[in-house]
Amino acid sequence: MAVPGNKTPAAPPPGQAGTELFATDAYRREFDSAVEAVDREQGRVALARTAFYPGGGGQPHDLGTLRWGAGTAAVTKVKRDGGRIWHWLDTPEPPDTGTDVFGELDWDRRHLLMRTHTALHILCGVIWTEFRIPVTGGNMDPGKGRLDFPLESMSAELGQRVEARINDEIAAAREIVVTFLGRDVADSDPALIRTSANLIPAEIDPLRVIDIVGLDKQADGGTHVLSTAEVGSVAVTGTESKGKGNKRIRLEVRPPTAR
Repeated sequence: MAVPGNKTPAAPPPGQAGTELFATDAYRREFDSAVEAVDREQGRVALARTAFYPGGGGQPHDLGTLRWGAGTAAVTKVKRDGGRIWHWLDTPEPPDTGTDVFGELDWDRRHLLMRTHTALHILCGVIWTEFRIPVTGGNMDPGKGRLDFPLESMSAELGQRVEARINDEIAAAREIVVTFLGRDVADSDPALIRTSANLIPAEIDPLRVIDIVGLDKQADGGTHVLSTAEVGSVAVTGTESKGKGNKRIRLEVRPPTAR
């Protein structure tokens, strides 16, 4: 599956398109499902399918609401565990196995995370284009994040230059494509080798790939917007040295009018 554009992508792993809705449609805000398993000790349920992102790759899990019959509960945590995606509920009485439920994401938070995650990929692409070095670490919260790079030096001037480059890429309105590539293709793609795709377990086949067309291409499981223009604008809020060959760039995502 591609969103949009790629005419010959591999299919998602068996069952993923119908169960992990976030992987093929990041704009899905609500969904119907059924409870597959209940863990009353931890106050969590696993669903037959879900649009809630379980966290990973530095992106936090989603929040939202689950409704069933006469019950309603806030979803306070989502995480993969034991081959399932579990949803922690703020209720003393979670729904029983087999119960039909309706899930709704905290969309404002999810969309801000999508914009933030995409902004970090743009940063990664800008640094790769200029220095040909990979990202070595990172993290994000809604609206802000940071990436680490093996740069020899860091300065406020570099931060200003990177900020301008990121905003130029946002203004270019580059298309963002989601595809699934077989490992034989992915492992031989230089754009993926630089992001250590070879460190992903071999049994994960195909790989989900985020391609900011013409700028950045990475194996990635998170959620993203469809165009760099949707990010809005970015401000580099900090540049730090974390030691020899380890430099950090922090950014914040802002509305287009804040640029």
